[in-house]
Amino acid sequence: MRRLFFLLSFCVALTACQDDSSDTAAEAPVRGLKTVLIEETEQTTIRRYPSVLQPGSISSLSFEIGGRLQEINLDVGQRVKEGDVIAEIDTRSLELQVETAEAALQESKSLAKNAAEDAKRKEELRKKGIVSDSVADKARTDAETSAARVVQAERNLETANENLGKAKLVAPFDGIINSVEVQSFANVGVGAAIATIYAIDAFESSFSVSFDIVNRLTVGKKVRVRLADNPEIALDGHISELGARADTVSSFPVVVKLDEIDPSIKAGMAVEISIEFTVPSGEGFTLPLSVLPFDGKLEPPKNPSDPGRTQVFVFNPDNSTVSRRDVVVAGVRENAIIIIDGLKLGERVASAGVSFLREGQKVKLLTDAD
Repeated sequence: MRRLFFLLSFCVALTACQDDSSDTAAEAPVRGLKTVLIEETEQTTIRRYPSVLQPGSISSLSFEIGGRLQEINLDVGQRVKEGDVIAEIDTRSLELQVETAEAALQESKSLAKNAAEDAKRKEELRKKGIVSDSVADKARTDAETSAARVVQAERNLETANENLGKAKLVAPFDGIINSVEVQSFANVGVGAAIATIYAIDAFESSFSVSFDIVNRLTVGKKVRVRLADNPEIALDGHISELGARADTVSSFPVVVKLDEIDPSIKAGMAVEISIEFTVPSGEGFTLPLSVLPFDGKLEPPKNPSDPGRTQVFVFNPDNSTVSRRDVVVAGVRENAIIIIDGLKLGERVASAGVSFLREGQKVKLLTDAD
């Protein structure tokens, strides 16, 4: 009897569940659908490459003379202006060289004066027959030699003064100290690196691309360089170098130079370089990334220059349903994908909640006001 009671109770409960399910299915609301209307075409796509800002060129600063350094007050990253003193050499020995050269010049001038007077006197005596021609000729030669020594002494003094002026190493342009190679009070030789500096208005970035992409690039092509730490800052640039030889297998180097500068940028910052390419088919349709269902797969192409493939849901106005559609993706532009095959102008593509849609599902088209 007890078993019969349990069996009857189970059947009643099962019947009730079936009735509830039927009622629920019958009363299931039609899902509202937000769509994007395909009404504009796009003729270009954008590829992005991560990179790092680097100085356009780094200059090594050195003295043209040797000597003992004075105290060095330089820091890496320090900004300097053209003409600022970078380092100085102790001038005591240089000043002594100037004084010595000045004394030598005065002495050579006195000797030259005496030699000239002696040559003049002996030339007069030769005319009177008092001295021989050889004596007069020797006196004239000594005068010419003394005059030449004056010229040499003047040049030595000029060189000493120039060396004294070279005791200060100055910045050749407005820039930033990249490295300091010496310590205070060290002895340095001619040409020894003291510091390196790079210009504050010349930055570049380098990255690598495939063989197919490098063949679509040209020197001078415009690009956009966006700071990774502050995406609101986007600067114009251009391709300045294209590698003819791959660094690694099918990886060719590209160098981009900035055409404009922002005060906040520094060497070593991460950037994203955007390059615009023509859409392979000539034109395509721009759709937001939200049209892609979570279960949709973007098949990566075997060739980086070839388009990829995925699926989207397209609204059918005749029966208010949605259906999956295979489409071809040529690339991205900002936060959108560019479809080059599988869609037509005037069609509507589901743009919200697409992961909950299914083939043939009945939907209600929502307007922008909904």
